[in-house]
Parts: sequence; structure tokens; C-alpha cells
Amino acid sequence: MNTFWTENPQHWAGIGYKPRYFDDVISSDHQIGWLEIHAENYMMDGGPVKAKLQELAQKFPITCHGVGLSIGSMQPLDTEHLQRLKRLNDWLKPAIFSEHLAWSTHSTKYYNDLLPLPYTQQVLGVVVDHIKQVQDTLGRQMLLENPSTYIAFNDHEMPETDFIQHIVAQSGCGLLLDVNNVYVTATNQNLDATDYIDQLPLDSVGELHLSGHAVDIDATGAPLLIDSHDAPVDAAVWALYYHTIDKLGATPTLIEWDSNFPEWSVLRDQAHRANIAIAAITEETYRVAG
Repeated sequence: MNTFWTENPQHWAGIGYKPRYFDDVISSDHQIGWLEIHAENYMMDGGPVKAKLQELAQKFPITCHGVGLSIGSMQPLDTEHLQRLKRLNDWLKPAIFSEHLAWSTHSTKYYNDLLPLPYTQQVLGVVVDHIKQVQDTLGRQMLLENPSTYIAFNDHEMPETDFIQHIVAQSGCGLLLDVNNVYVTATNQNLDATDYIDQLPLDSVGELHLSGHAVDIDATGAPLLIDSHDAPVDAAVWALYYHTIDKLGATPTLIEWDSNFPEWSVLRDQAHRANIAIAAITEETYRVAG
């Protein structure tokens, strides 16, 4: 973990950076500790967008989150995309690099969605090989984000938590634990979200994500949650987050908000709430240790 977080315990919460917030972020009247960018938005060679990122990187730790590698695809990784990603990582030197447990390509087609995959031994082998290729190319460990799912495959050979455990053990990657994704998946698949968290390889977690979701109804009249990233973090997700950091301790936590953008103050306050929770856990740890 980047030493910034251990040396600055008041800045464990960050936000997903969007250019509309540049002036607010660059000011010093807030306690946003770090920023996450989506890698695919910054793979150009230069220009004003990348210049602003460079300015931000001089003031904040930046984490780099990929959304286009298609780690779970059965076809080989796009080596040109991977090389662009390497150039960005070499230039930016992000505190963390992460990607999704999902697929988004088939043949020459590229989809905007992060699609689920069956949890089989065959798919496990492909995912592990892809992660090793990414880590070897970038020369660093990556974190893998757990998905939000809406349906289950009939040919699953193991639970999702077991699949993730095997990936981490066999590839050497870390885990980006998206707490909202856990809640969405658990609700949609009729699972216990707390048990799901407890069954993950928590000692491999290097980052947490929090975001909002949308509520719909499926064909049977049951709740269907959509990982929309367009609303405040739900109260139930906050409760699951408190359980998670109680087990993990202080962990870098990101507030994601990717559409229907709020006023800066709303995003700032969501991050501040995470910081308060982390501070309480940290102080309790110090108190018990003392």
C-alpha cells in the first residue's frame, strides 16, 4: 500500500475524478485525500486533459482503474491496449492499478457493459493467465474488483467468493473490494452480504469502493438492484462498509459517481463520511492497542 495513507490517516477517502470538479479538487478547502481515474480516458500522448491530470498528480496520489482489458474474456488480451495501459502507468506511476472481474469484448466487438462470466475451472485458468500477463507487462501487482451481478449461470462450478479466492491465490493479484457490488449481488442473488464479505480473502484487499445503486423490480416482483453509480451511497451499503472496515481496519476508500453528477459538496460530504468511519476505526484500534 502506498505510504501516503499510513502517513496521512485523515485522507483515507478519495473520489472518482471527473474534469467538471477540477477547480474544486485543486483547491485546499477540503479533505479529499486521493483521486481515481479511468485509464481509458487518459491514453492520449498529450493535450489539456492529460496536462490537468499531471497537475493533479503533483498534489494527490492517483489510482488508475481500467475498464477495458476484458480480463474475463476467453479470447487473448488486446496487446495494443495493454501496451497503452503500460505507457500510462509508467508515466503516471499510480498508487494503485485495478481492473474488473468481467469481460467486454468478443472477436472485434467491444461492449460498454462489464459482463459476467461463469465460475468454472476453465474460466479460472483463463482469468489467472490474463492477470499474470497484465502484472508481468506493467511490472506491478494489480487489484481485481469483484463484480455486481444480476443473474447466475447454470454451469457455475463454485461460488463467486471461492472463484475470487482461487484467482488471488493463483495469480498473486490483490482485491479491490467494491462494497456496493457485494450488496447489489447479494440482493439480486438472494445471498447474505455480510457472509459474502467474510468469505473473501480479506488480507488481499488493497482498496474499497462505495457508490450508489438504482432499485428496480424483476419479472417476479422481487427487488432488482442496478449498479448505477449515479446516487448517494445507500444506508444499507454504509452499514456493510462499517462491517468491512471493522474487519479490515483503515483501508483506502473511494466514492464512485459516474453519471447524474451532483454538486461538489455532495461528493465531498460522501468522502468525508467515509473518513469519519475510518478515523473511528483507527482510533478504536489505537485505544485497544494502548
